Amino acid sequence: MSTAPSIEALDEAAAAPVLKLDGLDSPVIIESMRLLKKDREYYVHVRSTDGAEGLAFTNGRAQYLYPMLNQQVIPYFIGQDARDLEDHLWGVYRHSSNYKLQGLAYWCTIAWVEFALLDMLGRIAGKSIADLMGGQVREWARFYVASGRRDSTPEDEVEYLQSLVDETGAQAVKFRIGGRMSRNEDASPGRTDTLIPLARKTLGDDIDIHADSNSSYDPPLAIRAGRMLEDVGAVYFEEPCPFDHLEDTKVVADSLDIPVSGGEQEFSERRFRWMIANRGVDIVQPDLHYYGGLIRSTRVARMAALAEMPTTVHISGGFGFIYMLHFASFTPDIGKYQEYKRGIEKYSDWFDPALKIEDGAMTVPTGPGSGIVDIQPIIQGAEHIA
Repeated sequence: MSTAPSIEALDEAAAAPVLKLDGLDSPVIIESMRLLKKDREYYVHVRSTDGAEGLAFTNGRAQYLYPMLNQQVIPYFIGQDARDLEDHLWGVYRHSSNYKLQGLAYWCTIAWVEFALLDMLGRIAGKSIADLMGGQVREWARFYVASGRRDSTPEDEVEYLQSLVDETGAQAVKFRIGGRMSRNEDASPGRTDTLIPLARKTLGDDIDIHADSNSSYDPPLAIRAGRMLEDVGAVYFEEPCPFDHLEDTKVVADSLDIPVSGGEQEFSERRFRWMIANRGVDIVQPDLHYYGGLIRSTRVARMAALAEMPTTVHISGGFGFIYMLHFASFTPDIGKYQEYKRGIEKYSDWFDPALKIEDGAMTVPTGPGSGIVDIQPIIQGAEHIA
């Protein structure tokens, strides 16, 4: 294990500029920003005074967070130069005392705005998001498939996971153990103890196993579950203790050989700094929506890199895996696998080249901005949510 980086070194890494704005020589003044809804999807659409456009997909929480977006966030950005996006993350935080709203809900709205602005800037410059964020480092991202269920029997769960592997060619799976924020209760009696060895026995030794307890355990029971995962050669154990119990999670990480991951519910850069400086986890997992976007998540990844820790982002929402692919395209150490929630065929042809899956990996988008060739058919007929 490497020596822990100093707080000063972590702060310096997080403070370094992220965006590469070559080719964006003229101001890009934001003229309008709107939340749109079409069918069951919500989008943030942005337009500059010169007529450039950008589009972002939300993670679905816009259906009840839209007042915060419309009243507290969008007004700040109108008339601003989009090229100053990094500074605006701090500016909007201070605007109208938004810091008093600090939390996952607030940072979701910022992520949607950031995704839309990055899309617009990339389209203007003819650059992908990866190029705006420093340059592409990979063309493919290996993935795991996950069930996301706890109402299944161990036998049904393993059968379903096998079907996902057969469908996608994934080389890794993730299943849920414990009861989700359950204070040590299992989802059903004996489910976890049966599921872990059964998964290995049924799926075979060539499939990598991840397990997520979703904050189910105190340290003793988390360590017990971790030992069972070690016995089957699992590759990581996600969120073993309640997500804000940082010291408890560190106890588990210190006790186990299997890597412990966490951070999907985190919104504080300082707490990520604590996790990294104190090795409270082995893998950091900011959620690209909940944590406020690609720029803030990149700052976490840069801190983690100093400690030789991977950053494997968590994703929420159907289109979220596209933003995950962008993050994977420019971040040097993303760990072994990224999460794939399925549905690539719904979006694939929007991109040029079309996105595809092969041998348990997905291609990353490479076109300007988010890579979507034409946003107009997507938003045509959409309703403005004011």
